[in-house]
Amino acid sequence: MAPMVHGLEAEYFGKVKFSFLDADDPQTDVFQKTLGFYYQPEFYFLDANGNLIKKLVGSISEDEFRNMFDASLQ
Repeated sequence: MAPMVHGLEAEYFGKVKFSFLDADDPQTDVFQKTLGFYYQPEFYFLDANGNLIKKLVGSISEDEFRNMFDASLQ
């Protein structure tokens, strides 16, 4: 999934901010608990204020990502 996500990051550069969380990094434990992390991969869509819009768990298609991004950019 990483190559696809990184490709989308390049495509939506300047429109969507991507942040990557290392689930094995103990420094991210508080953030993981706040978001309710429990499985890899998980994707979180947050608004500009950091509020959770949607959480997706498991493999997500490129089209699903594009639909989410495009809908939030309108």
